[in-house]
Amino acid sequence: MNQIDLKGRVAVITGGAQGIGYAAAERMLQSGASVVLWDIDAARLAEAETALAKLGKVSASIVELCVDADVAAATETAVKIHGRIDILVNNAGITGGNAPTWELAPEVWRRVIEVNLVAPFLTCRAVVPQMIKQGYGRIVNIASVAGKEGNPNASHYSASKAGLIALTKSLAKELATKGVIANAVSPAAAKTAIFDSMTQQHIDFMLSKIPMARFLEVGEAAAMIAWLASEECSFSTGAVFDLSGGRATY
Repeated sequence: MNQIDLKGRVAVITGGAQGIGYAAAERMLQSGASVVLWDIDAARLAEAETALAKLGKVSASIVELCVDADVAAATETAVKIHGRIDILVNNAGITGGNAPTWELAPEVWRRVIEVNLVAPFLTCRAVVPQMIKQGYGRIVNIASVAGKEGNPNASHYSASKAGLIALTKSLAKELATKGVIANAVSPAAAKTAIFDSMTQQHIDFMLSKIPMARFLEVGEAAAMIAWLASEECSFSTGAVFDLSGGRATY
């Protein structure tokens, strides 16, 4: 494993109790950072905090990311405990199941947009002023190749991730002269708990689109996230980094 220098940095990771978020937390701790986990699943969060604490300084908060007051309170707590926030990884997300657009329930469609797009807006809204105050920050938004291409039977998920890509680009331009960088990654599917909400037909479809003929490993995602969160990533902002095993065409 290559060593990425994150010594002295403090990283907030949403959805950090499992999957890509957990892998990113692990990689950042191994690289010298302190990590703050935000997640809604109290049981998984407690398990993750205990396991990751063996690698370094970890704190955790149960956060409903779609509630502005919750996000603001968690941000205040993180700064109080760690003194600063250098890195924000917007990883938390849901798929909302699979169905043709006209068969999706409006409440399901709205919930996916809330979790995958509104929540990252709220976390950025809360954390970015702290980063501006410090004159330094790294934001990594976990989008999806679905946000570039649009997956059939996943219009809500695809639209939310396309919106997250656009949010990243807008935010990056606003922050370009403030020492704060914002980028996105667009993974193909990784075999995590998110698969539990997908049909086998949709999982097979996603695999068929990947030229490497395998799913993303969470450690591979963590490696890219860690570099994007580092000081070495200094002239890329508003960019979307491919993690699709060759699927993405642009």
